[in-house]
Amino acid sequence: MTTQLTGVATARTAPNPAQAVGLMLLRNYLVYRSAWKIFVTGFIEPVLYLFSIGIGVGELIDTFEFNGRAIPYAEFVAPAMLAASAMNGAIYSSTFNVFFKLKFDKLYDQILATPLSTGDVARGEIAWGLVRGGVYSAAFIVVMLVMGLISSWWAVLALPAALLIGFAFSAVGMALTTYMRTWQDFEKVTLLQLPLFLFSATFFPISALGGWSWLIEISPLYRGVVLCRELTTGALSQASVISVVYLVVMGLIGLVVVRRRLSLLLLK
Repeated sequence: MTTQLTGVATARTAPNPAQAVGLMLLRNYLVYRSAWKIFVTGFIEPVLYLFSIGIGVGELIDTFEFNGRAIPYAEFVAPAMLAASAMNGAIYSSTFNVFFKLKFDKLYDQILATPLSTGDVARGEIAWGLVRGGVYSAAFIVVMLVMGLISSWWAVLALPAALLIGFAFSAVGMALTTYMRTWQDFEKVTLLQLPLFLFSATFFPISALGGWSWLIEISPLYRGVVLCRELTTGALSQASVISVVYLVVMGLIGLVVVRRRLSLLLLK
């Protein structure tokens, strides 16, 4: 009888998934509000690239063709930097920070001593990565507006698109982090992140890569770049639908893997 009553009491006091995610977000907010300089590092890099390449090189290139339309080069590069901002925020939050909490701070062991579950931890941390990527993206959209690099009302969907990118990279990033054993493993993250940034149609169309273009088309950042670029320029195509489906599936797979891996690592 005592065991049954305890189980009932625990079930009643356990927060629902939305409340659990809210608690995880609140915890991260309280930690990072005094470390805002670290929080904004992922936003600065794409902005500098936009000014140095999008504006600098843009002075040498009159117009650039995208989906049959001629647009300024800076307008071609800017949405790619937007997608990269979302990716950076999600990856920084879901890899380095999660690894420290998992391996050194033992934060998740402490959280599991409460009514929260490994699923709550996974959703909460992925949501924080999504929030961080979303903040980067929102700030970047403001920069694009000020610089006159948005030419379509479809751009109102650019922030939701960036949040979707953040969700996909945050989920997969955290999933990969659960397999890492030492800090040296993060060199693999950098090794993967840099080619994604440089060769995802960020600064030039994938047609310039010839026979290798198919490899770029299946990369996650390229799908995000295509989605943001089509929305901010208004040159929509079925590629946007493909990108949305791709990123949703990528995020859901990452979420499932994270939950299973956390259960394996923490519930021994």
